[in-house]
Amino acid sequence: MKNSHTLLVKNMVCNRCIAAVEAALKAEDIAYDKVQLGEISITTALSATRKEAFEHRLRGLGFELIDGRTGGVVEKIKQLVIKRARNQSAEEDSRLKLSGYLSEQLRHEYSYLSNLFSSVEGRTIENYFIEQRIEYVKELLVYDEMTLSEIALELEYSSTAHLSAQFKKVTGLTPSHYKKVGAAKRKALDEL
Repeated sequence: MKNSHTLLVKNMVCNRCIAAVEAALKAEDIAYDKVQLGEISITTALSATRKEAFEHRLRGLGFELIDGRTGGVVEKIKQLVIKRARNQSAEEDSRLKLSGYLSEQLRHEYSYLSNLFSSVEGRTIENYFIEQRIEYVKELLVYDEMTLSEIALELEYSSTAHLSAQFKKVTGLTPSHYKKVGAAKRKALDEL
């Protein structure tokens, strides 16, 4: 349950984002309990002036505070989708379909979550999930530590051919061609 001292932050997608937000909190001399993806627990409420200064600093880093319940739910959906796309959800959660996983985690019907996400983001949750998975595949291809078959298995694709087809549909390149052209084609997670 969120209390009045929780701030929701848009575009936090990785541990470096958490470190950047923690640095911003320290620079603004704001006491906090915890920073996690998309969420900051501060020890005392901020005055309007301090909140505005903090918002300005966050915008300079590519983040922004989210006002309102709708934005918070959409940001939570994004965080959960990224976690799921990178195969970082708990094992028992990975057995659920994406729709069931989101419904269970956010305690809302999937149709509500899907409609909300589409109306705010202008794309479906499924498209966002596929984009996130393909960006992760790109990352794994650039690292060159796993074969395409191992990546397909790791991300629970039905086959290497399915992964290759989806990769080509999203990027316009085959995975092997992408591997040759490298990281120049990667996007930052907050740009998806």
